[in-house]
Amino acid sequence: MILYKKNIPQILVHLFLWCALYGLLLYPFFSLSQPVPGGMWLKMITATLLFYLNYFILVPQLLLNGRKIIYLVVSIALIGIISYVMHKFFRPPEMNQFANPLHRMEPHQNDLLAFRFPLIPVVNFGVPFLFSTMLRVYVGWQKNESLRKSIEKEKVESELQFFKAQLNPHFLFNSLNTIYSLSVKKSNDTSEAIINLSELMRYMLYEADKGNVPISKEIEYIRSYVALQRLRLANNENVHLKVSGDDSNIKIPPLLFISFIENAFKYGTDYNGKTMIKINFLIQDKSIHFNIVNSIGNQKPKTKSSGLGLENVKNRLKYLYPNSHELRIADDGEIYEVDLIINL
Repeated sequence: MILYKKNIPQILVHLFLWCALYGLLLYPFFSLSQPVPGGMWLKMITATLLFYLNYFILVPQLLLNGRKIIYLVVSIALIGIISYVMHKFFRPPEMNQFANPLHRMEPHQNDLLAFRFPLIPVVNFGVPFLFSTMLRVYVGWQKNESLRKSIEKEKVESELQFFKAQLNPHFLFNSLNTIYSLSVKKSNDTSEAIINLSELMRYMLYEADKGNVPISKEIEYIRSYVALQRLRLANNENVHLKVSGDDSNIKIPPLLFISFIENAFKYGTDYNGKTMIKINFLIQDKSIHFNIVNSIGNQKPKTKSSGLGLENVKNRLKYLYPNSHELRIADDGEIYEVDLIINL
């Protein structure tokens, strides 16, 4: 029953198109108040049956299963036989006009016309047959494309869930270590660190599972993250976050930039505690320009650990913004830069 209800729109479209086609074909008879020849009805019904025989059986069972030669042979034979039968036994009376002495022609001309006449039913049945082939192939391609996108979406979502599952404990552990260090030093920044951590956890618990969030919330999350990271750095005067533009009406997928920022803080500090991290957002009506530059410390990124998060972001960008984003990553051994432009 559910499957039938899903097919109702498609059935209605087919009915409408057939009614429109039949109306065009029969309009001359109705407009002149003439009866429709029985052969006309037979041809239309045969063409319709041939259309759906090809649509539901021949194309799915033969053509789409790779049996192209068999499909071609069966199609030609089927159209040829039906065309011959229609021409031989159901030819309209006006087609016999050449039997009239007034319309007699030379024998070779009669032979030529006798050869041409079967072409008419071939066209009559071949055109809807060909159209049903193209339509069924297109519908099959559309279903495969929809299935591919669905699988790709599930893959990206599962990668995101895996990424968040990794991020939460890892981030929480590092944040608690930062707060613990501040508390041991009896630092006045301890309470600020706890507030920042609570804001971050609230966002990850209640906002990160949504499909899209206002970019203003994502920016606030990044501000809290940067503020918390600054507290653990001895020299943080070169850590900057700048946001330009209007972010009031833009929504984006959550946690889209955090991997780049986390990488910068993870590998942008050398053994002397010196850090240089510059984060810039330029937000416009139709685009987001994100740029982050960081110095490369003595701790070199490990391929596996640093690559997972970045690969996840790249895959998400490919899925969420296909052909509408540009990502550049530059590494000269001293400076690491990520430049991302998203066209909305």
